Amino acid sequence: MNLTYEKDNKERVPFEHYLEEYKTKDPFEISRRTGFPYLEEERCFQVSFFGKEYRISFPEYEIQCLEEGYSPLLSQTAARILVIRFLIEGCQAVTTGKFLTYREVPWGEVYFRQFQGRCMMRLAYGYGSRLEAFSEKMEKLGAVLVPAADKGYQFEVFPGFYVQFLLWEGDEEFLPSSQILFSDNFPAAFHAEDLVVVCDIGITTLKAI
Repeated sequence: MNLTYEKDNKERVPFEHYLEEYKTKDPFEISRRTGFPYLEEERCFQVSFFGKEYRISFPEYEIQCLEEGYSPLLSQTAARILVIRFLIEGCQAVTTGKFLTYREVPWGEVYFRQFQGRCMMRLAYGYGSRLEAFSEKMEKLGAVLVPAADKGYQFEVFPGFYVQFLLWEGDEEFLPSSQILFSDNFPAAFHAEDLVVVCDIGITTLKAI
């Protein structure tokens, strides 16, 4: 698989570590735990990620997108690492329908400043004065409008795991602002640091589509 890394290769070492671990796993156990179907004849998983369908081979971790348009999993190394980690150690989890702020996630308070800068501020200043463009991009992502903020959308990361991007438009008196909410099953399958990556992938995808 051809991967492009940052110049300092900070992502190369962790990816290679996860790839070696992935190869040692039982694909049927992965399928039972994550809910992703394992197609035995094709030796691959059918994976839904950010609204697109993929086939990911086992044990090579070769990725094929089954849909047209921008693909975060083919374009972003952080997305490939997040997905391979979910295959290695993630699990299905049921949401009650409630949503959490980042501060309400275990250890969210510790990483909040990083989350605020990389995600909330980036979302607010990127789209807080461009709500129409925000709507167009979210709808291309397959997101659903939610009745919150000046403009809010909900999208699915993995099946059953939902994120809401909420924006309040800026004006002459107030700067634009944002809130990001997570379905309450995220803490069962992800660490607080992972949620920063999830939102970073989402915002990068909005910029690209």
